[in-house]
Amino acid sequence: QRNPYPNVNKAILAGREVYQANCIGCHGPRGRGDGDAGLDLIPSPALLTQLTKEQGAADEYLLWTISEGGQAFDTAMPAFKGRLTEDQIWQVISYLRAGLPER
Repeated sequence: QRNPYPNVNKAILAGREVYQANCIGCHGPRGRGDGDAGLDLIPSPALLTQLTKEQGAADEYLLWTISEGGQAFDTAMPAFKGRLTEDQIWQVISYLRAGLPER
């Protein structure tokens, strides 16, 4: 699957809202894994700013990871496929790809 919203401002803004409501607690405001809820997790939450720059972090992989959560990796990340729509997940990916802009 391919992201239907690459670099679309409206999707990035929507992704920011979804990220703030669902991800910031563990991953932190800049995607550095330093959110208050994630400080005591072992392993610590993914460093999203680095993950999105890695060669193997294709959008399809991010979609799968967010949808299925961290069970396959033995992490505490919950599966979001029952909480978020696929469109919302793609919007979060667009927000991550845009560098987690503040505005």
